Amino acid sequence: MNIPLLDLKAQYATIRDEIRAAVDRVLESQQFILGPEVEALEREVAAYSQCEFGIGISSGTDAILAALMAIGIQPGDEVIMPPYTFFATAGCVTRLGAKPVFVDIDPQTFNINPTQIEAAITARTRAVMPVHLFGQCAEMDPLLDIARRHNLFVIEDAAQAIGAEYRGKRAGSMGQLGCFSFFPSKNLGGIGDGGMLTTNDRALAERVKLLRNHGAQPKYYHRIVGGNFRLDAIQAAALRVKLKCLDQWSAARQRNATAYRRLFAKAGLTTIGLPSEAPARRHIYNQFVIRASQRDALMAFLKQRNIGTEVYYPVSLHQQECFADLGYRAGDFPESERAARETLALPIYPELTEAMQDIVVNAIAEFYRGAAS
Repeated sequence: MNIPLLDLKAQYATIRDEIRAAVDRVLESQQFILGPEVEALEREVAAYSQCEFGIGISSGTDAILAALMAIGIQPGDEVIMPPYTFFATAGCVTRLGAKPVFVDIDPQTFNINPTQIEAAITARTRAVMPVHLFGQCAEMDPLLDIARRHNLFVIEDAAQAIGAEYRGKRAGSMGQLGCFSFFPSKNLGGIGDGGMLTTNDRALAERVKLLRNHGAQPKYYHRIVGGNFRLDAIQAAALRVKLKCLDQWSAARQRNATAYRRLFAKAGLTTIGLPSEAPARRHIYNQFVIRASQRDALMAFLKQRNIGTEVYYPVSLHQQECFADLGYRAGDFPESERAARETLALPIYPELTEAMQDIVVNAIAEFYRGAAS
């Protein structure tokens, strides 16, 4: 049996007619850039994320870039973040001439370790950017307390965490700005690129709206230098259909996570590190990431059995070639480096059946039996 890491065709089959109707609605309107579909999605995602404002953006990467521009990040400024994350978190900081400053992760949640943040603050620090990785919020209370005491902005990279919660608060509602991605593989994925910024600050919301459209207000009169960060109406229309299904899809991912834990225990795979759910969290399992010895060999073994997996992320950002000038060395962030060596994402999508999960777990058990013999 072929078990992909993600099966978007299975999801599409359940909403095909609604998606086509939504796309046709945009085609009939001939309003493709921003417009009423985007405005409706902005209201709906803002409400879902417990925020007053939502601003549709062209991608999750552009959401981070626009957020940094909105708070005035300049060359020479520093932004604190974890090194174990997708490239865009640090790449957007660097594009503005600022410096990403890395802080190691908590080995249980893979999120930034708040106990190490204060030591990384300098006179140049302007913001902290926690990443709610794999669908679980970072430990926000101590982080927000540090930010308040040092007068720092908090930008939440919530690309993988729409609907995730920390002590009853939704991802994207706790900092000054929240950044979301609607890349097709996300829990709420579009039919192309797309993103969203959320905020409870009206002034920041207006500034982001200005920035996403070349800083023009009115048209052809440019108050500031922005960019083309606009969200397409077709993406918004499709996402509005999917948003209605998001909670049931997240619940299915949570059920699959529970099933995996039961199946791993049944198989006696006690050496596999399973995802940790921290207290007072709603984990929405954008990925189900295990820790495994002989990770690369296990991945190759599962590929031979047509089981899809992925490594998020094989190289910690402080060891990326493009960041060599930051001066970090191997060993500076041991937990991030260990995660890069050991982690492997297994299929967790809502349409995955327990029978399919049983095949995945039995294949992993077979690999380790063979490795031990």
